[in-house]
Amino acid sequence: MDTKIGNILPGGYCRSLTEYSRWLTREVAIGDVPLGGNNPIRIQSMTTVDTMDTQGSVEQTIRMVEAGCEYVRITAPSIKEAHNLAEIKKELRKRGYNVPLVADIHFTPNAAEVAARIVEKVRINPGNYADKKKFDQLRYTEAEYSAELERIYGKFAPLVKICKEYGTAMRIGTNHGSLSDRIMSHYGDTPEGMVESAMEFIRICEDLKYYNLVISMKSSNPQVMVRAYRLLVEKMVAEGMNYPLHLGVTEAGDGEDGRIKSAVGIGTLLEDGLGDTVRVSLTEEPEFEAPVAIALVNRYTKRRHETALQQSGNANPALPLAQPVIRPYASAETNAFIGGSLVPRVVIDLSRTALRDPAILSEVGYKYDWMLDKYHMGEQSVDFVYFADKLPSFTMPGNLKQLYNYRTWKTITNKSNIHPVYTLAEFIEADLRDPHLNLVRTSYADVNTPEFEALPLDKTIVFLLETNEIHGMADQRLFFSALTELGVDNPVIIHRHYSAEEFSAIPGNLMDPEEPLSKLQLYAATDMGALLVDGMGSGIWIDSPATPIDKLVSASFGILQATRSRISKTEYISCPSCGRTLFDLQETTQMIRSRTNHLKGLKIGIMGCIVNGPGEMADADYGYVGAGPDKITLYRGKEIVKRNVPSASALDELIEIIREDGRWSEPE
Repeated sequence: MDTKIGNILPGGYCRSLTEYSRWLTREVAIGDVPLGGNNPIRIQSMTTVDTMDTQGSVEQTIRMVEAGCEYVRITAPSIKEAHNLAEIKKELRKRGYNVPLVADIHFTPNAAEVAARIVEKVRINPGNYADKKKFDQLRYTEAEYSAELERIYGKFAPLVKICKEYGTAMRIGTNHGSLSDRIMSHYGDTPEGMVESAMEFIRICEDLKYYNLVISMKSSNPQVMVRAYRLLVEKMVAEGMNYPLHLGVTEAGDGEDGRIKSAVGIGTLLEDGLGDTVRVSLTEEPEFEAPVAIALVNRYTKRRHETALQQSGNANPALPLAQPVIRPYASAETNAFIGGSLVPRVVIDLSRTALRDPAILSEVGYKYDWMLDKYHMGEQSVDFVYFADKLPSFTMPGNLKQLYNYRTWKTITNKSNIHPVYTLAEFIEADLRDPHLNLVRTSYADVNTPEFEALPLDKTIVFLLETNEIHGMADQRLFFSALTELGVDNPVIIHRHYSAEEFSAIPGNLMDPEEPLSKLQLYAATDMGALLVDGMGSGIWIDSPATPIDKLVSASFGILQATRSRISKTEYISCPSCGRTLFDLQETTQMIRSRTNHLKGLKIGIMGCIVNGPGEMADADYGYVGAGPDKITLYRGKEIVKRNVPSASALDELIEIIREDGRWSEPE
């Protein structure tokens, strides 16, 4: 394979599935901060104030730069805002800030053509630059479709020529929710449609000999986003292209949910060496996005150095070079209700807690009622608790499975709902095994050993998969691949350990006292999410002694929710806000969340304007979209139910729609 496209694996989407290795992309000039090639992974975000508010835009941009942004994107919904970018840029330069500015364009080619003469980069959305979206099903003959491409060429070419003349870079940014009716009719609502939507515009640029491009494939669903980026790279490599990638999960939400969903999508791709710039989209102030992106990216800066040390012989040997095939791992279901088609299970370590009071179980979702002498379960009640060698001094819930180290388990008389955890050697030599469930600690390094070959496999075994490798996700992925090759289908619980030292070893600056918790959410969501999105894993166990137990539980269920593996709560698809936004997104999101967060499995889209409206939230069950000052449009799926509802009553109206559909329940 030609080095200019980065030595991608034949028929693949990255350079290596076993070692950490960044895909070498084309370097693109964006002001004086180049992107791609051997440059660092760049950090960016987007302003949320009105673009016509010059001073507000300048002040917010400065805060973003101080937080770590290397590029700043500003919306330009019309020619008026596009012209004002010049004033914003002039004021920033006067104050000593040379950060490259990016104009965000939807629907308005004329605004793009103005902005391209002013800023360092323009972002266009191929779904709405020259096409429309009315959710119409269109039919084309081959000649008619070719004519449509010619029409797009004529509409897009003027912008390309301006960018060439002014040295302006361009991002062709596909959004899953805003695919045009033309693309949707031809390719369906698919990652293939997302990729082809961008490729049509890339081919026009190449035909005009313009190559200063960056490409993105964003979706609010991390699974769709990951598949689209992988397919994009395969497609570009097949056509001799290596344009840099802008990574992002759109409408990720806020707080823990937003961080976990972003890490599942962005982190999965970073693990395989894809990505040249990152934007984390949170429904929070934009200066809080950059530090989260930095924490994700810095992990790979450190890993790149450590991998180089490995390969030079100054550390442990490098990972094996065999390349696994990425496919879902089809495990069998055990008679202990794990594996197969069952949702992934959650394991939590309680061995470091004082086991004298049943109240400790409230942190893992089991609330003890002293009056009734019974436990109440919540939507996020864990499935297994690990006690190691400690015995609780109270009666356990009947449906909570307990795990003990093998030697301690042997001494317990009543083993009902109590199961052993073995090392590989212990299980082989054991004189007593559980007739229902036996957890065996193992790693990929064990697979080719005599001990693993001697393992007496049966349907009671569940592998507890561990890793000590620098590139741990890839190491654990190899284990799933090896089991498939061996014809083994026992369930696998993914186990990762995170020390306090690991959080402090990588710079983060998350601008809050809970930085270690934020890193735990990001790292675990990346390491486990990257496996779960590909259908690997029948359970997860996050082990982090420095993290409060209730936070480990919340993160575990959050990762399963973000990967669509196990739904335990309401999901909010909320945009991060921008200058187009017609209401306070942060305040509104919290208001909606406070009254609907008990509706397990429901997906609610909260969008500041029509750009991120019905298309962007196409995956949602219900939508709350800004339609004008103090006006909200309410959706059921893609269908408008009520228009121009006063914002003061819009949430009540939304709840009434949910109630009419029979999907409302009163909170406990």
